[in-house]
Parts: sequence; C-alpha cells; structure tokens
Amino acid sequence: MKTQKSMDYVSRFPEATRDWLDGRRIEEVECIIADFVGMSRGKAMPWATFVRTEHTFLPQSIFYQTISGDYVDMEIDNQWTESDMVLTPDYSTAVAAPWSDDIAIQVIHDVDDLKGNPIEVAPRNVLRRVLSFYAKEGWTPVIAPEIEFYLIKPNLDPSKPIEPPMGRTGRRVVSRQAYSMMAVDDYGAVIDVIYDYAEAIGVEIDTIIQEGGAGQIEINLVHGDPVRLADQVFFFKRLIREAALKNECFATFMAKPMQDEPGSAMHIHQSVLDRDGSNIFSDENGKETDLFFSFIAGQQRFIPNAISFFAPYVNSYRRFVAKGSAPINLEWGADNRTTGIRIPNSNAAARRVENRVVGMDANPYLALAASLACGYLGMKKGLEPRAALSGEAYEQPRALPRSLMGGLDLFDGAPGLAEIMGAEFCRVYKAIKRHEAEAFLEVISPWEREHLLLNV
Repeated sequence: MKTQKSMDYVSRFPEATRDWLDGRRIEEVECIIADFVGMSRGKAMPWATFVRTEHTFLPQSIFYQTISGDYVDMEIDNQWTESDMVLTPDYSTAVAAPWSDDIAIQVIHDVDDLKGNPIEVAPRNVLRRVLSFYAKEGWTPVIAPEIEFYLIKPNLDPSKPIEPPMGRTGRRVVSRQAYSMMAVDDYGAVIDVIYDYAEAIGVEIDTIIQEGGAGQIEINLVHGDPVRLADQVFFFKRLIREAALKNECFATFMAKPMQDEPGSAMHIHQSVLDRDGSNIFSDENGKETDLFFSFIAGQQRFIPNAISFFAPYVNSYRRFVAKGSAPINLEWGADNRTTGIRIPNSNAAARRVENRVVGMDANPYLALAASLACGYLGMKKGLEPRAALSGEAYEQPRALPRSLMGGLDLFDGAPGLAEIMGAEFCRVYKAIKRHEAEAFLEVISPWEREHLLLNV
C-alpha cells in the first residue's frame, strides 16, 4: 500500500522516471556516487528504508583506492579512521535501473562532510567547483560529449587478446567501415536494448553510428548543462554494459582495447553563454570573439598539464598514435579531425570548441572539469592561440606525453589548475595515479618474455 510520504518522494523524481514507474511500487533504491574511476559506489536498500532515511553514509576512503583495489597511504591526518561522508539524494537524478529484476531506481547523491561542506575530492563536486568560477564571471558552459566504446567477445582470461563479438550472420564482427549501417545492424540487438534503456532513464540519444573499429560504436548525447551531461555519461556507461551482457557480449570503455584497432574517445564539445544566453564565442556580427580564441589557447596551453584527467591509465597513452586516428598534438582548425582541438561546422550561435584528446576511459566529471578549467584559464589570462592549421596535423610535433607518469610530471607545472580544481583533490588524485603507474611497472609483459628472455 502506498503511503502519502512514499508518494511525496516519487513526486520529486523526473517526469520520465514517474512515467516509467507508471504507478508501480518501487522495490529497491540504489544510493550512488561516482568514484575516481567514474563507477558507481554506494548502497542499495528497500524503498521503505530509503523513504525513512534522511542521509546515507559512506567512508571517504573509497577515494583512496586504485583501479586494482589497492589502498594508497598518503600524508592525510587520520586517513584510516574511515570518517564518514554524508550522502543526500539529488532527486532530479532519480532514474530507472531497467535491467534489474526488481522495480529499481538509481539516485545520485550529493556528498558533504558532517558539517555540510562539500567533500572536495568527490568528482561531481570537482566539476561544480570549476563551474563556480565560470558563474562568478556570469558565464554558463554548455557541453556535449560523444561516447565511443567496443562490443567484444566475453573475455574471461586477461592473458588472451580481446576479440570482436559474433555478428547476427554468425561471423565475427570485423567490419571497420565507419558509418556503415550494415555494421550497426550486425549488433542491432544490443542497440535496441540501449535505446530501450535510454528511454527508461529519460535520456535522449542524438545519434548512434558505427565507428572505425571492429565492433566500435559511437553514441552522441544532446548538449546541455555540464553536471547533467556528466551524470548522463555516468549512467550510460553502466547502461551500455548491461545491454551488452543481456546479449552475451561485453562492452568496454578502455581507451585502446585492441592492438590493431583505433582507440575510443570521449570528444567534448564546449561553448559558453553569457547572462543573456548569448554565445560568448560569437560577437553581434557572428564573428569569432577574443574569448573564443583565448579559450582555444587555454586548451593548447593547459591540456598537457591536465592530461592525466583525460588519459588516466597506462593504457590511455596507447591511443595517442597517428595511425590510430587519435590526436598527438594540440593544433586547432576548422572542421579538421586530425587536430587535437577541432572547431566543428556551425552557425554563430552554436560556435564551439571540440576537445578530441579525451579518452573514453576518463571519469566524465573530471574530464569535463579539467577541459573547462583549461579554457577558463585561457580566457582569464587573455592567451592567444597559435595560427589555425590547415591540412593534416599528424606530421606536426607531438605535444602530448607518452605515459601516465610523464603526464603526472607535467601536472605540477600548472598550479592554476590545482587552484581551480581543488588542491586537496589534486593531491589525492596524483597520489592514486602515481601508485597505479608504479604498479604497472612491476608487471612483466608477454612482449618482454617473448623478445628479451633469450635474446639479451
């Protein structure tokens, strides 16, 4: 039986979620936040428990954990006392978990300390912090992310190479025909489920295309508020994995899962509005503004320092090879997909800057925060970009580091980034990433055994 209190809670949910429920009784609620990886952490509870629970608690130590599950000792007072963070539901994020056997809802929570202050290391709070600098200038960023990923044959043995999945014809999907509708049809069953799940959570898909790799798909989302779009990518990564599992394959967001296939990116389209809702990248005559050029210059100047947010793992740097169609420099140009910074074709109102450096393995909150921070610094400092490049950029000098450790070394060269993104967060993030980079160096690879064992 529904109580008035229960109905009051449901009334706070987005319309799409209420439509999906269609009067059905909620059985389970997932109280979640994003960790440094961008994966869900939290607690699941019966609906009755959620309704009578004002706050949920999680230990802050979840942000001290690496991708492999190790915990990193840092110079933090009372680091291992497991102090609680206070989680408060953001009802505007309540969406279905349509793959669940139960009638289940996911709710992203705000993360504060016991005194009500935002936890600085929480990724969603990092993005909000960056947006607060824009707000002080009367600016409102608008972004649109592109989600690239691979569907692959289930890989149960990490020592074996990743393979494309089986297509509807009974043959392995090996098509590398970008924008091929036949290739999309080959894994249409997965895409159908993605559409169904997206409708259930109330997220509009702009387009779905076949990318350049075997079994590689790209999904574009409709532009909007950075926090809401980061929430959508956060939800979508789980949604896509569940749709793949339902069809007996895996979905992977690794930046470079297969040696001979291109990597997966999360290109970020960025524009900025003023208080009147006008695009600050265009003047009243539709021409480019100084702020537009300074935003580009900020991307050129600071993306190398922020690269560990765009390429957060050792595998991320395998994507930055010209033959893999990924950018290796930070030149910019109009409608030029070989540059790290592309200016897409658009009218003056939609003029935007596309950051093509970001990998799909990045945490969406941190990638958006870092990219917008780079542009902000460029505008505030009045930087000027290099001349626009015409022609292919792959022959230009490399501007990006070749390793995670190299990227982390560059981060210390831009203290302004740490000021905008938060000093405590940056200190913890760097410590986690350095630990991961060192752990990788302890692993002896098959290549080393094959070529060095008896030849040196």
